[in-house]
Amino acid sequence: MKQQEVFKAMADPTRRAILKRLQGGPLTAGEIGEAFDITPASLSHHFAVLKHADLVRTERRGQYIVYSLNSTVFEDLARMLMDMFPAKGKVGGK
Repeated sequence: MKQQEVFKAMADPTRRAILKRLQGGPLTAGEIGEAFDITPASLSHHFAVLKHADLVRTERRGQYIVYSLNSTVFEDLARMLMDMFPAKGKVGGK
């Protein structure tokens, strides 16, 4: 996992909102864009950052690009955070 890219991607509220919308399942770029009042170029930039961090996967379906969450990265991130901040009384995450 590219930790720096993941944290950079998740630091932006628009990108977090995109990820939140994708929790409901895959969406096309147009379907995602309908929810935001930003230019297509700005939306494309956000998609590129999310894709570079491997937080989303893309699939071409005809003339559309469909985005979906890459849940593996979120699982890795959760595991890393749990290791960094173990539950009370558990030193070293054990």
